[in-house]
Formats: sequence, structure tokens, C-alpha cells
Amino acid sequence: MAIGIFGLIPSSSPDELRKILQTLSTKWGDVIEDLESLEVKPMKGAMTNEVFMVSWPRKETNLRCRKLLVRVYGEGVELFFNRDDEIRTFEFVARHGHGPRLLGRFAGGRVEEFIHARTLSASDLRDPNISALVATKLRKFHSINIPGDQTVHIWDRMRTWVGQAKNLCSAEHSEEFGLDNIEDEINLLEQEVNNEYHQQEIGFSHNDLQYGNIMIDEDTNAITIIDYEYASYNPVAYDIANHFCEMVANYHSDTPHILDYTLYPGEEERRRFICNYLASSGEEPREEDIEQLLDDVEKYTLASHLFWGLWGIISGYVNKIDFNYLEYSKQRFKQYWLRKHQLLPFYSSHK
Repeated sequence: MAIGIFGLIPSSSPDELRKILQTLSTKWGDVIEDLESLEVKPMKGAMTNEVFMVSWPRKETNLRCRKLLVRVYGEGVELFFNRDDEIRTFEFVARHGHGPRLLGRFAGGRVEEFIHARTLSASDLRDPNISALVATKLRKFHSINIPGDQTVHIWDRMRTWVGQAKNLCSAEHSEEFGLDNIEDEINLLEQEVNNEYHQQEIGFSHNDLQYGNIMIDEDTNAITIIDYEYASYNPVAYDIANHFCEMVANYHSDTPHILDYTLYPGEEERRRFICNYLASSGEEPREEDIEQLLDDVEKYTLASHLFWGLWGIISGYVNKIDFNYLEYSKQRFKQYWLRKHQLLPFYSSHK
């Protein structure tokens, strides 16, 4: 068993964290003789924060240990989103039954309810049965009505990140990543996806639907989507596109930053997901709706590459988590240019 909880969890405010855990233990009536003796397990795969599972015994010895999650915010994440907005979203989503409850906050992190479910693996995303459950859950997630600004955020957020990346980057990296041209690419892409004859559906989007942010209760097959740091209103096609892009990653490998684009889902797999997504509303989807969403999603993969490419550049300068952010960015931008040539050939030939 791990010893010394406050040495293992790098909290910027150990006294606040200690008070939260003591309050929770008193509230739950569990057995804690010494907080330092609690079991602490670091959770792998996080790239923005550090996450730890904390467990301790209950008075009723026949019950499994009480568990919760301690999330320590990564350095520099305030460049990506407003933490207070994210907490409000977290609490709102939890109240509507879509995620874990917030149990406490301390300087530099928070304590969350532990969900007794299994986090998906990279291979789970390819399982047709699990993929269908995820598609259905995502449709429900997109329908959450979050109070406040419900305009599309993706384009302005990326423009802001371009400026931040330029401020942080060395001249060498700025030239290597072509940062002086990225805003033009964002403008072009926004114009292209909005220059359609149909009305795009806007929904509350997760924007980071990788396998580590999806959990399944194997007794009930219930899917829970967690971690809403990047969540905002966006075209639902963008959220699905980002999910497809995440299928090329394995963040629990020895080289978590390496992406294998041979694993990007083929048309049949993408069609199956989109059919399940649309059918979850209770009506058989029309073929033209399936085809339109398939086309929209492919174009929005370009936005996903730019989004996470910029994220990687900034993270490489501000985040101390052991992850090769800059190499990750290189792969995302490389894929952007490759896929732009395929998906937007007119613009590619007029670069």
C-alpha cells in the first residue's frame, strides 16, 4: 500500500486537501485513523492534469473500500480554458446525471466522486457494441442545455491559441510549425465548413472525447463521459470528428505521443457510428442525413488537427507532465496538410 498521501499527491495546498478528506470521512463515517496511510494510486493517461485514486476502508468490512478521485491541475492550463467556467459546467452536468459529483475544491485541484466503472481502452473504441453505446450517449450529451453563451467557440478559441503559441514559441519553433500561416488556415476552414446549403446542428460538445474520458459500467452497460475542461458549444460534427481522430492514439503505450493514422476508422466504421448516433433519437435516419454528416465530420477533422496541434505547442512550453507535446503537435499539423490536400483539393492547389 502506498504511504504518505500528501507526499504522493503534489497539491499546492495540502492543508486544504487534508480538510476536505477529513470532512468527507466524517460525513461518510468511514475508518481513517491516519490520512497519511490511505492508499493512493496515480491514474495514467492524463495529459492536462494529474489524477489520483484515493481509497480507504469502511466500517462495514464486507463492503469494498471507499474511493474518490483527486485531480491536480496541470501548469499553464489557464491558457486553455477558464477554470471557474469548467467547474460550473462540471456541476451542471453532474446535476443532470451525466457525470461524477464534485466533492470539494482546493487551491490547484479538486476532489471528485469515483465512478465504479471501467475507463475504456484504445481497443474498446473499435468494439461495435461499445461504439454504439458511446454514439448513443454522445447524442444525449449534445442535447444538454447549458445556461449561458451557446455560440460556436472552436474558431475564436483557436485564434486565441495562435496568439498564445506565438508569444511562447522560439523563432525556430514558430517557423517550424508555420505559425504565421495558421490563422489564415483557420479562417479558410471556417469559411469552408460554413459555406454549406444546410443548417449545421450545434450542441454542447465535449471536444476531447478520447477513450480515457469515457467510462462503462460493465454490469449495466451505462456509459459516462467525464472531464469537461474543453467542453463548449460547437457543431456536433466537430465533436464526432474529434472522437474519430482520437482512435489513432494510445495514451497508455510506452510512446503515448505517437499517433498511428492507419487506425483512423474507415468509412464503414464511421458510417456505423453516425447511424447509431442519429438513430438514438428514435427515428430511422435518412440516407441523405447520414451522408451529409459523414461529409461534415471529415472536414471537421481538419479543425481537430489544428486545435490539438496548437494545444500541443502551448503545452510543450507550460506543462511539466511527462509527454512529448511538441512531437505530438508535429504529427497533428502533418496530418492537417495531408488531409487538407485530400478533403479540400481546390484550396490545396491554391496555397
